[in-house]
Amino acid sequence: MPHSVSPEADGQDIVEETMADAPVQNGDSQATGDDITMADAKAAPTDTNEDIKKELKLEELFADVDSDEEFPSSRPGQDKFSSSPAAPASPIDGAVSLKSSDPELLRMFYQRFFPWRYLFQWLNHSPTPNNDFVHREFAFTLQSDIYLRYQSFPSSDLLRKDVLRQLPTRFEIGPVYSTNPRDRKTLRNASAFKPLAKELCFDIDLTDYDDIRTCCDKANICNRCWQFITMAIKVVDVALREDFGFKHIMWVYSGRRGAHAWVCDKKARTMDDQKRRAIAGYLEVIRGGAQSGKKVNVRRPLHPHLSRSLDILAPHFQSDVLESQDPWSSSDRAEQLLSLLPDKTLNESLRKKWDSSPGRASSSKWADIDSLAKSGASRNLDARALLEAKQDVVLEYTYPRLDIEVSKKLNHLLKSPFVVHPGTGRVCVPIDTRNLEDFDPLGVPTVQGLMEEIDSWKPDSEGSDEEKVKNLQDWEKTSLRPYVEQFRSFVLALMKDERDPKIKRERDESEAMEF
Repeated sequence: MPHSVSPEADGQDIVEETMADAPVQNGDSQATGDDITMADAKAAPTDTNEDIKKELKLEELFADVDSDEEFPSSRPGQDKFSSSPAAPASPIDGAVSLKSSDPELLRMFYQRFFPWRYLFQWLNHSPTPNNDFVHREFAFTLQSDIYLRYQSFPSSDLLRKDVLRQLPTRFEIGPVYSTNPRDRKTLRNASAFKPLAKELCFDIDLTDYDDIRTCCDKANICNRCWQFITMAIKVVDVALREDFGFKHIMWVYSGRRGAHAWVCDKKARTMDDQKRRAIAGYLEVIRGGAQSGKKVNVRRPLHPHLSRSLDILAPHFQSDVLESQDPWSSSDRAEQLLSLLPDKTLNESLRKKWDSSPGRASSSKWADIDSLAKSGASRNLDARALLEAKQDVVLEYTYPRLDIEVSKKLNHLLKSPFVVHPGTGRVCVPIDTRNLEDFDPLGVPTVQGLMEEIDSWKPDSEGSDEEKVKNLQDWEKTSLRPYVEQFRSFVLALMKDERDPKIKRERDESEAMEF
């Protein structure tokens, strides 16, 4: 159940569980001496205007200092799961052969690799717990397919402990509510419990491209069809930044066949459903399912967003669609292209040419449209209508296909970054948009691979600083490191802006957005 707006879910048992506030006993995961919390779990949430002291240096929150043990490290003598050369190997032998949802494998991952501190600071927007985190809904999918909604936690430490106790196959993040989600049933007025804020989210899934990708279908992906996700990220990201002024946008790999966008700016988090629907509608161009006909029907002259999108997508259309996917190689698929062109006489000429050349490449068929049009194959040809039709074809085969329902409502839940996909074992890592072309969805860290990496890890050659090596966190010893560091940098920039007086003023005034 990737996205939820109500307690019902098809094929799953749903439980609304109230978690006890008492900390988990020492033996549940690791010694409590290693549990460094953001603040005392019993402390009352602070007001957001007072949650950061002026003298606090935000950069210090991210310094790799000796006292930072939010992530259980593998220091000799302190961690029974130590991966140091002098320590015993991981207790999970043959991790590669285990299923990605194996409870012990998940326990090791959540205990040693998951970036709990940065997740907390990302959702809390401050180093001290406030309602942005305390009133935030989490939902767990348990091993038995039971779905627990309305979970909430006073601190990141209690969230981590409960995850280690229940070992969900994944967990999702929901909105910040007007009151603690665990207390919703105690309210005299049920309508007083309502969502107040959540990141604006977008979901792109390759299954929505099954009618145009030829290399894979359903849950299968490869680097060729992943280019559709690359195109989508480019178009949506630039629109969100340039057309709406959003700054803090994080793209996250879904773990199998898609990507999620989290727009984290304050003005995005506090938008109501009407504004969310407006932005979703602005970005929605492809309409209709796989069996529908023409999916692009846009007005002319083109909106500047669409003109810019065509400029971005044109090179991809040539290389990643015509050449890589060869979408019209068969006569049946070629008929689909002809159905999108406006001139019947030209279409008949194209059909005859292609029937006489079986196996003609899609790039050649695309070029044939212009060559036959210029040759006078159709005396009544409307050149402008043909040009517009070709632009629509480019958009239909390259423009982002968004799961638009995810973006429309404040109370949608979305899978957390850095959870493990239960089917593939891949970690849902952030995508670096600065090096978008280099992202390989098949090469991201897997939970099984991380166990192997940590067991085989050895300090760098001679001259390594022994104290520095001793204080390394386990994620720093693996291929997960660049993704956690990217997440940390994103969170740092977000928190800096949250402290900025101008941002606070916009927050207090609930700056209106015009659509």
